[in-house]
Amino acid sequence: MTPNALLDEILRLPPEQRMRLMEEVWNSLSAWPEAVGVPDWHREELDSRVAESGALSWSEVQECARRTVA
Repeated sequence: MTPNALLDEILRLPPEQRMRLMEEVWNSLSAWPEAVGVPDWHREELDSRVAESGALSWSEVQECARRTVA
């Protein structure tokens, strides 16, 4: 079955079944996050949002925690 034919079949399902299928597919992907790459534009968007919010980066949080413990 081609990807387009599969999509056509999926779109014929009732919304509740499509949602359940989507959750199952998502769970299968999230079980191995290293297998799914993160696009550079996602990282750039996250960096931009962190900068705008004034929130600390993960490395800044870690450094702060190290100074507190030391």
